[in-house]
Amino acid sequence: MLINVNKNNINEVLNSDKRVLLDFYADWCSPCRLLLPIVKKVAEENSQYVIGKINIDENPELAAEYGVSSIPTLIVLENGREIKRSLGAKPKPQILAMLEG
Repeated sequence: MLINVNKNNINEVLNSDKRVLLDFYADWCSPCRLLLPIVKKVAEENSQYVIGKINIDENPELAAEYGVSSIPTLIVLENGREIKRSLGAKPKPQILAMLEG
């Protein structure tokens, strides 16, 4: 399941005992639109992870908190701490490798 993450539910997402993937995006961003169906598919097929998307236009404070300066940005967190970061659209195998590694 793909979660729309915002300042009201970010702590719930971060406190998960599962590994978390956050997709920072904007509706006007072409690479973000290309990435979204891939992220949705990863979320549907991998319930062992928490997958969230964060619209930077609606949540600029979260983008700032995570130091996101270009989009799309994918961040993998474990126990609330960042363990991996990737900029730009990625194919599904690379996203899965980020989560598994």
